[in-house]
Amino acid sequence: MGIGVSVFLMAVGAVMTFALERDAEGINLDTVGIILMIVGAIGLLLSLLFWRDAAPWAGRGRTVVREENVL
Repeated sequence: MGIGVSVFLMAVGAVMTFALERDAEGINLDTVGIILMIVGAIGLLLSLLFWRDAAPWAGRGRTVVREENVL
């Protein structure tokens, strides 16, 4: 899950929790919204945590040393 999907899930969850005033039979929309916000927040944290590992510009801490004999 990427950063965009995580933010989208959090936004949809917030709308379902705070903006909807509808009652759906058999499902609590406030609970579904809170679950979506939690899943989005966890996805965002994991995306940011692993973003550095997947980034091509991250040096990854490797150094290449080339030794040449110059006469």
